[in-house]
Amino acid sequence: MSVAETLEAIDIPDAAKRLGDLETPCLVLDADRMERNIARLRERLAPLNVTLRPHLKTAKSVEIAQRVMASPQGPATVSTLKEAEFFAAAGVRDIIYAVGIAPWKLAKVIALRRQGVDLAVVLDTVEQAQAVAAASREAGDPIPALIEIDCDGHRAGVLPGDEDRLVAIGKALVEGAQLRGVLTHAGGSYAARGEEELRRRAEEERSSVVEAATILRNAGLPCPAVSVGSTPTAHHAVDLTGVTEVRAGVFVFFDLVMAGVGICKIEDIALSVLATVIGHQREKGWILVDAGWMAMSQDRGTAKQAVNQGYGIVCDSSGQPYDDLILADANQEHGIIMVRPGTDASLPELKIGDRVRILPNHACATGAQHRSYHVVHSASDIVHGEWQRFGGW
Repeated sequence: MSVAETLEAIDIPDAAKRLGDLETPCLVLDADRMERNIARLRERLAPLNVTLRPHLKTAKSVEIAQRVMASPQGPATVSTLKEAEFFAAAGVRDIIYAVGIAPWKLAKVIALRRQGVDLAVVLDTVEQAQAVAAASREAGDPIPALIEIDCDGHRAGVLPGDEDRLVAIGKALVEGAQLRGVLTHAGGSYAARGEEELRRRAEEERSSVVEAATILRNAGLPCPAVSVGSTPTAHHAVDLTGVTEVRAGVFVFFDLVMAGVGICKIEDIALSVLATVIGHQREKGWILVDAGWMAMSQDRGTAKQAVNQGYGIVCDSSGQPYDDLILADANQEHGIIMVRPGTDASLPELKIGDRVRILPNHACATGAQHRSYHVVHSASDIVHGEWQRFGGW
């Protein structure tokens, strides 16, 4: 059953809750946009013969996880062990914890694996591999691990051509643990612009892990999984030969950073923050709302892009953007709406108590400020459900 069919099946009472009835600030999810975003990536990856292993760190919600995973059991990617525990409790059984493992966390990994969860870890040093192997021997359970590959200098990982280090890590792992494969994240693709550069980044990501996998196999080591992942490269890869799976997360919602990279359009963004007008400073050209950086997060990722969206684009209560209207500044609980500098747009006539929706720079960061999603259909103010989300580590 699709998201739309699921929501339509809900019995809406006569006095249905509407956006205007909600306490603000709060998080609004356009389920129709979300469904289209999920379908778009699935359709794109289908001819490339890879598995989609969605990253659940953005959503942190069982209801959304169930809609984006291939099955209720997974596969899935997480960024914290709390996420792993939460989704495991909901029945997910195939999980990669895609952050470098710290030895003290291995007890939690083993506990989850004893519950029947195929939880794999990620590492990029011999020391981590030795710790995983030792914990595996002690537990009598070979913990699966993927070696992280640095495909673009963005973050962690082994350089793909560093044969000595790759083989040393692999050999340390198989002394008790399980070498599941290699994994990379093209985080540098967020700075890419244009179709050609994005396709180039996707190919760099692919070729890096395939090279590393080849080194391990030539050394007689197993490498069944070859995992890549970022939303920009997932939408621009044209050849994934040698890759077994793609990880991506923010594609479910999209955001203004992704729009600035060119991965989506503004009208694809499924997440917004509902806010209430609480004041005016007319001589300054300000409208004040009750959504500050506590509601939006302090992420200013678009400041480095061609168009600076401040803390977010301001829309009317139906989700239609006003012309060149942004949340230009924010305090903890105050947001300042202004016309974008350098434009001829005019400030809309918004009264005290009127509602607006603000599209976020970074869906992950904005979502993390809230405990639930208020679910609507596009261009409707009826709230069809409230889906819980969680935070913490």
